[in-house]
Amino acid sequence: MPTIKIYKQDGSSAGTMELDDSVFGVEYNEPLIHQVVVAQRANARQGTKSTLTRTEVRGGGKKPWRQKGTGNARQGSIRAPQWKGGGVVFAPKPRSFRQKVNKLVRINAITSALSAKLSDGNLIVVDKLDLEPKTKQMAAILKALKIESRVLLVLPEGSDNALRAAHNIPTVRTSACESVNVYDVVANSVILTTVDAIKAIEQKYTAKEVVAQ
Repeated sequence: MPTIKIYKQDGSSAGTMELDDSVFGVEYNEPLIHQVVVAQRANARQGTKSTLTRTEVRGGGKKPWRQKGTGNARQGSIRAPQWKGGGVVFAPKPRSFRQKVNKLVRINAITSALSAKLSDGNLIVVDKLDLEPKTKQMAAILKALKIESRVLLVLPEGSDNALRAAHNIPTVRTSACESVNVYDVVANSVILTTVDAIKAIEQKYTAKEVVAQ
């Protein structure tokens, strides 16, 4: 089983913790992580953009001039795509960008991403986050732990104070341990979490069959 060092809020050591192999000891699978991230970003798209084709633009029913004898190029409508105010060629219409990802594929991707953070030394665990809902206190904790890059703060239930304290720090993104996703893990350099959050993550993903890729 992999082990990780546990810190206190002031940066001092608070012992070590054993982690579950099935969550934090998974082989890195970059193609699978890429697939899930692409699907996640696609599913976040609203798909509501819409413009008008030449059949939907108002007006243009009359031929602007006769076919021959004017010296101008022949035209059938002032709402053709080449005219100002005309319709759009291959106009975008509302559509769904949703991509389906199987549950076990998502599980394998998130455990692979978490395992990579652990092996790279970018998973930092504190025993607890006991603070008031003040940005200054959260900034002091990050400084004590020597975290200067973008960080994903994974919080257990009942961490309202920590959530509010981190809200105004632009380099910190927060997530509940039950809803942590692959994109947030790979998009942030460091994961900062607590012992309780680690146990909740292990409980959610332990004993799940991992898709062979």
